[in-house]
Amino acid sequence: MSERGESGTPRHVIFAPLADGGRVDVVGRRISEAIGLGLITDGEQLPSETELAGALNVSTVTLREALSSLRQQGLLETRRGRGGGSFVRAPADASTARLRKLLRETGVHELREIGDQHVAVAGTAARLAAERASADHLGRLRDLIDQLAEATTVGERRRADGRFHIEIAAAAQSTRLTRQEIDLQGEIGELLWIPLGEAVHLDEAVEQHREILDAIEAHDGERARAATEAHIEHGIARLIEFHLQLAQR
Repeated sequence: MSERGESGTPRHVIFAPLADGGRVDVVGRRISEAIGLGLITDGEQLPSETELAGALNVSTVTLREALSSLRQQGLLETRRGRGGGSFVRAPADASTARLRKLLRETGVHELREIGDQHVAVAGTAARLAAERASADHLGRLRDLIDQLAEATTVGERRRADGRFHIEIAAAAQSTRLTRQEIDLQGEIGELLWIPLGEAVHLDEAVEQHREILDAIEAHDGERARAATEAHIEHGIARLIEFHLQLAQR
């Protein structure tokens, strides 16, 4: 079975039926988030329009409009002929200037609200993952820690970090938690790595991820939850600190 059809994976959630009306913008956001987070990779071919519309529970007309919008954004390209279809074009990493502008325009209260939600979602997911994670989930989590440790750009670090937390939610075998984690990573994932781009902070993040995975592998749900919550709270606190520094410039 392909990973697209495998229950308990982030990709299973990406290609799951939409529950919010199947509007064009909702379909487009679902796919663009997956591309931005690296859940659908550069050069990968999307399923056929009929298959994808069926998986998302939307009409082919709605899907075509969403795919057309993604092509206009440069996230997809169409190839004709045998073996043709819609292929992913991964976007360039956002510029530091644009991300700093976005952070400057995001209030401290909103950052705290996002942080509170992320702590609740990620902490619960980690606790459940300690009870429910399969050997495959654990293997993917180890691989993502290695990817983070070996990443050489802020964009690569951001994607490895985000996918680690999404994979924990998938390991909890909760579609709702995985969906919420994907949404949170799409909302704040890029911002978290503005002040964390230096190697010393990379080492810190890798170590925190290892602590979380150690607890999950030990089936210690409370330790996994506490380590995850501390990790998220630390990241949000640094982000708020950086926001305040930008406001003074």
